[in-house]
Amino acid sequence: MPISIETIIERLGGADHAARLTGVGTEAIRKWRQARAIPPKHWTVILRHTGLSLSDLQPDSASDRAETQMPETPLPPATQPPEGATAALVLADGTVAWGRGFGAHTPAAGSAIGELCFSTGMTGYQETLTDPSFAGQIITFTFPHIGNVGTNADDDEAPRVAARGLAVKQDLTEPANWRATQGLDAWLAGQGVPGICGVDTRAITLRVRDGGPQTAILAYPADGVFDLDALRAQAAAWPGLEGMDLARDVTCAAPYSWDKGVWTWPAGTCPLPERRRRVVAVDYGAKRNILRCLASAGCDVTVVPATATADQILAHAPDGVFLSNGPGDPAATAEYAVPAIRGVLEAGKPVFGICLGHQLLAQALGARTYKLARGHRGANQPVKDLGTGRVEITSQNHGFAVDESSLPADVRVTHTSLFDGSNEGIASDRYPAFSVQYHPEASPGPSDSHYLFDRFVALIDRVNAPV
Repeated sequence: MPISIETIIERLGGADHAARLTGVGTEAIRKWRQARAIPPKHWTVILRHTGLSLSDLQPDSASDRAETQMPETPLPPATQPPEGATAALVLADGTVAWGRGFGAHTPAAGSAIGELCFSTGMTGYQETLTDPSFAGQIITFTFPHIGNVGTNADDDEAPRVAARGLAVKQDLTEPANWRATQGLDAWLAGQGVPGICGVDTRAITLRVRDGGPQTAILAYPADGVFDLDALRAQAAAWPGLEGMDLARDVTCAAPYSWDKGVWTWPAGTCPLPERRRRVVAVDYGAKRNILRCLASAGCDVTVVPATATADQILAHAPDGVFLSNGPGDPAATAEYAVPAIRGVLEAGKPVFGICLGHQLLAQALGARTYKLARGHRGANQPVKDLGTGRVEITSQNHGFAVDESSLPADVRVTHTSLFDGSNEGIASDRYPAFSVQYHPEASPGPSDSHYLFDRFVALIDRVNAPV
């Protein structure tokens, strides 16, 4: 029979001693009490120091449930939602979270379906929603106040919203920013993207964090009628992101030039350096601010589709090649991307990759990738540069990572995640090529990693210097 959280804390010697034994702060102990649950990762330590059994730690009641479980929502006997609910988030395991819909209504036979994830960023919801790396995903925002700065055309990171839907805790906040030209609700409706508010985003986040990715359907029907059995079946049948090539869906249709620098307020874009290097950016789902950063670093940027071959890339006579961020499984995109990247490497061109481009460069160099249990999404991710010892706070959005154990001997690890120790950067000793897993720009997020664009330009200059 499970015992109370308070009793467990007492057996550990009180809150302070419990915190020391489990390696957490006293704030975490307070959260144990509040949630009436202890995360399973601490159970081994607790069992060793208290003499309790595993069954003592297994909650079996609604008042003392495991942290990995979402609150069970009583389902109506037919297809009618609870009073006041106009939307539902239906998970593949059958769980239903009811809420209020906003944005675009979903068609009866085509509700928004994708991998449920969460983003910990406190700002930049518009940039997040238009980040092509979120293609195929429904985003849970952990920050409760979404909508407070409205939307405007300048903050779009791509021509359209990439995410398939979003879940937030509070009702959308009315815009209170001088740059706003439209509210988030109307903007989403115009983009054809649904949202749901009034759901327990903390419970969703804990479920994804502790239980891994979940397929979900966001249903916001105009007529208010929900076929829960059909929605559950659709969610259960969706194959997930593994094996899915989404770069083709978000890439540009044809090559184009980019000549805008990073933003400076209130002046607009900053002047570009006079000296320019020809750089081809392969668009696997590139964010506009990354292109701005390349231009501001002194690059004359030509963007090409994700499916461009090595010959097509080299036909632009680049001084360097950039591999962009993007969505989906890198192993699927690698089928056409890796041969192109290898052709560029053999031609001796400097290469800089980020996010999906990092994973594809690793595969081109002989490594493998794998799906993370949780993924990294948000603008507050700590990464250590192993070369300098510096810690950077970074913006990230990825569900796959490079398997360090598969890296060949001539590829070294340059950056590592301080969250889970996963790989965040590599460099080749054979080719002039390096890459990072995160987004080294500030849209949204910190600018700690802007130096990487200067590092890329320095590499271009060094490789192309006259002998």
